[in-house]
Amino acid sequence: QVQLVESGGGLVQAGGSLRLSCAASARTFSTYVVGWFRQAPGKERESVASISFRGGSIYYADSVKGRFTISRDNAKNTAYLQMNSLKPEDTAVYYCAASSTWTKVPSSHAYGYWGQGTQVTVSS
Repeated sequence: QVQLVESGGGLVQAGGSLRLSCAASARTFSTYVVGWFRQAPGKERESVASISFRGGSIYYADSVKGRFTISRDNAKNTAYLQMNSLKPEDTAVYYCAASSTWTKVPSSHAYGYWGQGTQVTVSS
């Protein structure tokens, strides 16, 4: 079992940057795929990015390609989401999640462990 805690959210102007962190409790962090998801008010939760066990495979949603970078440091049991060139439409609660299975396109149904979420607000 793994517990996840996100941090790094906040309020930023359009064009700015934020770096989200996801700290995991499990010593076996490297045996989990990590995904970042987001949910805006009135919208369904959507996948943003995911990274495989040792970082060899990475997925990005089309809406964030070229602007967001997912990474992980298994020695620190932490995953990151670097978000650059932020847009107002990136405003959402961002969640990190862990799964024991890698899928090419992440589905929230495959992730059994979730953090509490961190709010990201991008002002225009």
